[in-house]
Amino acid sequence: MDFGVCVASKIDEVGLVSHLENLGYSHAWIADTQMIWSDCYAVLALAAQQTRSINIGTGVSVAGTRIAPVTANSIATINRLAPGRTFLGLGTGNTAMRLMGHRPFTMNEYEDYLRVVRDLLTGGEAEFTWRDRTRPIRFLMQEYDFLAVDPSIPIYVSGFGPRSQGLAGAYGDGLVFSIPRGGTVSRALENAKAGAEKAGRTLDDFYTTALTNVMVLEPGEALDSERVVKTVGPAAMGSVHYIYDKISEDGGGEPPQFVRSIWKEFCDLMDQTPPERRHLRVHDSHYTFLHPEEARMVNAELIQGCVLAGQPEELIERLRGLEKEGLNQIMFLPLPDHQYRIVEDFARRVMERY
Repeated sequence: MDFGVCVASKIDEVGLVSHLENLGYSHAWIADTQMIWSDCYAVLALAAQQTRSINIGTGVSVAGTRIAPVTANSIATINRLAPGRTFLGLGTGNTAMRLMGHRPFTMNEYEDYLRVVRDLLTGGEAEFTWRDRTRPIRFLMQEYDFLAVDPSIPIYVSGFGPRSQGLAGAYGDGLVFSIPRGGTVSRALENAKAGAEKAGRTLDDFYTTALTNVMVLEPGEALDSERVVKTVGPAAMGSVHYIYDKISEDGGGEPPQFVRSIWKEFCDLMDQTPPERRHLRVHDSHYTFLHPEEARMVNAELIQGCVLAGQPEELIERLRGLEKEGLNQIMFLPLPDHQYRIVEDFARRVMERY
């Protein structure tokens, strides 16, 4: 099992990535959320210069905010600085697009985007459509080393449902999904395999990463202790924000069981903001701090439903089970205020004993 960290990109705290390298983490995934955090590619360039062995890439790059050739160029530029350890995580923009009041890419848009990026990063031509015109494109003057597609850059496709996980099999070198939103490891791999077979590919060396939240408990500590709530409460509420967006966009439906005890209270709170400005209120604390009006909603049931929490031995047992199912990496996003303590605690108490 590999261990990665999704880094809340902050340009003047890039030293966290070299600290992760020293602690033994295999991957640093630099988050791409334009309206709240620093630009992920600027952070990646600095991280590439300050590290030597850790794999670095986007966690994940948002398809809807950059045209495909720009994304391919950006990550190929980073590959000049960190050859052989650069990767590209790609997603539809579940949060980044909603922060701007818009929906993420459709699956058809996502598939076309993945096709163009993959064709460019394998050194070939791509048929690129923009402003209703389709033309062949490719990277020119590659002999001048402005960017690098060799060594190859793995593409890890983010997918929480059957269709997007199938696209990972069709176009990606790996899949990024979420526990529990993305389902079980075996089901995700089945979906990826179906997509690969449809595209005439095989899943040789296919790499799976699960995004989750982690919390190493102290002996006898409750899931809703003050320390736990402060440490992972904002992340737990981030899951509530995601569920709220999905249900609102789909025109209704029932939330997962672990959210139901707070669902009406949360919806009533959101209703206090006019619909045209609600996207700003929903995400104004996104994975960074616990909004004062939401703090009372963080309970043990919510944490249990969206956080991988337990004593070190319990976490190790759970991780070994996930590895047997076919999971290659656990990746978690620590909150900026607690990130050094969280990554050190997890490395010392879980990774070293794994």
